[in-house]
Amino acid sequence: MVDNLKLRVMVIVPACVGFLMMTDSASAITVELARKCDALTAKAFPPRVIGNPASGSAKGSGREERAYYRKCVANKGKVDEQAK
Repeated sequence: MVDNLKLRVMVIVPACVGFLMMTDSASAITVELARKCDALTAKAFPPRVIGNPASGSAKGSGREERAYYRKCVANKGKVDEQAK
């Protein structure tokens, strides 16, 4: 009887802890915010060759471009134009 109770506790407690940890996950961004930040990033980091995004950016590196996009998402689409 005691072993059966221990087994139940060993199964239920980790499941509850896992469930509680999952509820603190981040929510996804909206489509409008993603489009706005994508447009602002494209404006701040134009491609070297128009129409060919694989050619790289005329301003900055890929790391700077990703940081700019993340900053835009974190600030809900409001970025400083002086930042770049």
